[in-house]
Amino acid sequence: MTHSFENKVVVVTGGTSGIGIATARAFASAGASVFVTGRRQATLDDAVKSIGGRVTGVQGDMSVLADIDRLYDAVQQQHAQIDVIFANAGGGSFAPLGEISEQHYQQTFDTNVKGVLFTVQKALPLLRDGASIILTSSTTGTAGTPSFSVYSATKAAVRNFARSWILDLKDRNIRVNVVSPGLTETAGLNDLFGGGEQAAGIKKQFLGNIPSGRIGQPEDIAGAVLFLASEDSSFVNGVELFVDGGMNQV
Repeated sequence: MTHSFENKVVVVTGGTSGIGIATARAFASAGASVFVTGRRQATLDDAVKSIGGRVTGVQGDMSVLADIDRLYDAVQQQHAQIDVIFANAGGGSFAPLGEISEQHYQQTFDTNVKGVLFTVQKALPLLRDGASIILTSSTTGTAGTPSFSVYSATKAAVRNFARSWILDLKDRNIRVNVVSPGLTETAGLNDLFGGGEQAAGIKKQFLGNIPSGRIGQPEDIAGAVLFLASEDSSFVNGVELFVDGGMNQV
């Protein structure tokens, strides 16, 4: 089903590459006014050109509260309310137990947990009643992954945010759902796996564990996010939607 977001205002954090830019492009193509964030201005400018439609780029790091304030100031300059938030900004790197530094822990939790928390909390005055919030978790939040425990713990925390926030926001009829991608063909995944032939080899090893027989594409995740943001999912609240080709289900 094709979803229309005409006259809707959508915020996508971490919207300059991978899943974020694919989702921002999908919202813009569906008629939404889209605000995207990214940490690097040049990359953000390129993303805005690539997305097209009614899109505004706001430079910022979502682990920095002042940058979140600047994002919502930019929204208020053009619109009275927000209809959809896709709190997608995040990242991580490998560190096995025994080699986890305080810096690694702090950076990962600040980006993936603190950033998501305050992205949503600071939006509350602008969110319309009946709005939709989608959080990005990961299949790693429910499955053990060697050398990835800190990242995985942050994604488990994000998933639990949704369970609690639907109770906090029930009087406003604001839905909070979680999308959990599996292996997805992005530059970030390739970098995480070491790039080039090394990354290709690791992804090939994983293919045997994916019932759908392929690595996901950013557009696969974007389609799930648009569904969760749309009225077609109006009775879907607090769920974790795995978009992983079945990998975590077997």
